[in-house]
Amino acid sequence: MNNTKLSFTKSLWFGCLNELRARGKLQHESGGFVLGRIKGNRKFATLCVYYDELDPYAYSTGVCILESDAFARLWQICREHKMTVLADIHTHPQGAYQSESDRTNPMIAKTGHLAIIVPRFAEGSIWRHELGLFRYKGGHEWTNLSGWQARKTLKVKWSIK
Repeated sequence: MNNTKLSFTKSLWFGCLNELRARGKLQHESGGFVLGRIKGNRKFATLCVYYDELDPYAYSTGVCILESDAFARLWQICREHKMTVLADIHTHPQGAYQSESDRTNPMIAKTGHLAIIVPRFAEGSIWRHELGLFRYKGGHEWTNLSGWQARKTLKVKWSIK
């Protein structure tokens, strides 16, 4: 799990960033779950499910908070589409750092889960090396894959196979 790569098509990646920008309105955080399939040490993203689709009040405090009912809806979507949660992605107003709240409250507390943090509320061009990318190790411990390391783990391609 330590060298697992997450692949997006360009259309899904840029579509996800556009949705995050629109949902946050450049005023508050927004986020979602990246769903797809795992083959060996590769994760293939095929769908983003946004927090406010799971919980209409997810952004009401200005940061992303989901109530437990939202996860029941998420698991239902996973079953319906025969997919699994590969990562979560959310925006921050400025830098792509992992806040104390992010660190101590993983959206999915499963070893190997990836958390992606997008700077500037996803406004403008966002390069992979600007992202915060963290792999969950368990026990509220994370491996920081941010900066230029993110390019080794997060792949954005015309098509994925």
